[in-house]
Amino acid sequence: QDLGMESTSLDDVLYRYASFRNLVDPITHDLIISLARYIHCPKPEGDSLGAMEKLCRQLTYHLSPHSQWRRQGIMKRKPQSCLKAVLMGKPQDNTVDLSGIPLTLKDLERVTSYLQHSSEHIDTVELCFTELTDEMLLQLLPVLCGLPHLTTLSLNGNRLTKAVLRDLTETLKDPKKFPSITWIDLGNNVDIFSLPQPFLVSLKRRCPKQGNLPTILEFGEGQVSDLESQDG
Repeated sequence: QDLGMESTSLDDVLYRYASFRNLVDPITHDLIISLARYIHCPKPEGDSLGAMEKLCRQLTYHLSPHSQWRRQGIMKRKPQSCLKAVLMGKPQDNTVDLSGIPLTLKDLERVTSYLQHSSEHIDTVELCFTELTDEMLLQLLPVLCGLPHLTTLSLNGNRLTKAVLRDLTETLKDPKKFPSITWIDLGNNVDIFSLPQPFLVSLKRRCPKQGNLPTILEFGEGQVSDLESQDG
């Protein structure tokens, strides 16, 4: 399900879904496909076991929360004092990095004020593993979509559900909102596994020169129906 697949059959993984590219996390998809190939079609020559172990390490590293902080020796979530430190100064490298800081609805008022005040100096907002819910993201959405130079919005590792995709998709349909955005990371949330076609189309319109966005050619009608039923 995390791979946007309905089946657990290795044949389906290898052949039916191998080119399914509108997933939230194509990196995980590619690693799983490679791992499935090693399991399903082991190579007699070379160190296939070593290659499988390497893939497993890459998957674990990619999917683990705070992998970059663990590498730096920071094992626990960031304390609340980190939020105050981030919101006091000018954005470093034009990035507002709140990742790993558990946020409350009250915190969002301070974050909103900071984003508005620093809007001209922000091109990246990191909100990974901050315990964001749909309600909290919707509270932040008006200020986020108004940041003129925002290119990357990281929302992975939170408590978001696919219901919020409807609001994000509708927001992206307006070219005046998120004018500079090139990617919104929604990986490792509650039940967001693939992205709606209108969402991807709107992103592509904002960065037509970037050809590496997931393609929309294999998008199934299921999720469109889900969104339409929610509207109903």
